[in-house]
Order: sequence, then structure tokens, then C-alpha cells
Amino acid sequence: MGVATVLLAAGVLEGYKEEESQDPQHMTHAHLVQKAVAWLRSYRCSVVLSEQACASGEMPDAIGWKRTQHSVVVECKVSRADFLADRAKPFRIKPEKGLGCERFYLTMPDLLRIEELPPGWGLLECQRGRVRMLKPSSPKSLRSAQGMKYEMNLLLASLRRVELRVEPQTITEFLKWKNRLAAYNGGVLPAGVESSKEEANLYLANAEFETA
Repeated sequence: MGVATVLLAAGVLEGYKEEESQDPQHMTHAHLVQKAVAWLRSYRCSVVLSEQACASGEMPDAIGWKRTQHSVVVECKVSRADFLADRAKPFRIKPEKGLGCERFYLTMPDLLRIEELPPGWGLLECQRGRVRMLKPSSPKSLRSAQGMKYEMNLLLASLRRVELRVEPQTITEFLKWKNRLAAYNGGVLPAGVESSKEEANLYLANAEFETA
């Protein structure tokens, strides 16, 4: 059983497929969150979490990370009342406390006008079951140093939830399952099983951390 399997079972890592088109009259918040998760994956986010909280009180409907540190937040709104209530939250009033280098609202068609968006936010609409970008997020990162700390807090809190679900193993023991498999198999991995060093993991690439 791989890491993604446990994260999915723990309700932390969202790996489900995008659903078929939904009737706009019956599109629920949960449906939009699924669309947001699928869209983030198509937006080249390799790690995606949904509805996980951090210490600031923010619980993004979906957040993904692309490259090494670049985060993308998607907030799903099914009504104008929900959108207006969101604007009154502390991390919206003080956006420097918010998560996401890029930030988007995802709605059904014609719910929001572009001029209503907070500065720098983009707008996505679910049209005929497909997510379309009406306005991109600001090309300049919206995340502050404080926001990045809250993202780290969210990731650590999510890992802790995983740890509680794999006990009595530790996360480290779980991640080293291939080492145990090799030990049981005479020191070599079975055919078709990649070693940890061979696994594709763009977050271990150091190019973006190197300085001239």
C-alpha cells in the first residue's frame, strides 16, 4: 500500500476523479470542491489537499502546490451570500495572513462579477461540468512570509492526521515500507516496484533552491 493510498483513506489527500457534468440547480459545495481538486491537478499541482485547517482559522476548499513552494488556493462558492460572508473573514480582511501564491474563486456561471473580486484574485467558473478560467490570479505572488508559515502549519497538521491513522506505525516507518519489502525479499525489491530513489518526486529537485 502506497503513501497516496493512506492519505486518501485518511481523507487528507484528494485523489478522486472529476465527476461528470452536474445540473447547475443541483451543484453542491461538495461537487464544486471535487471540481476544484481536479482542476488543481490539471494546473500541474502534484500535491492537493481539500478542506484542511491551519492555525489562522483558514480552511481552504482546495489548495495545491506546484514546483517547490508555489501554492494555489481555490475557494468554492455556490451562493452570493457565501461569497459575501467569506469577505468578512479575518484572513480576507488582512490578506497578508491568507494562504496561496495564487488565489481563485470557483463558482457556477454568472454568480460573481470580475470587479467584485479581491485584489489579485482570479475567477473560475464551472460551465457544463468543466472548469474555465475567466480571470487569472495576479502574476505576482499574493502570499506573504506569514502566509507561508500558515501553509507549513496546514501541512504539518495534515501529516499529524495521517500519523494518527497509521499508528502504531510512525510516518517514517510507513514511508520506508519498500525497505521492509526488500528485506523480506532477500534484499531486493520485486520486479516492477521502483526504489524510493527512482520515484518521480519533483519536490526533491533542488534547482529552485540554488542561488547564483
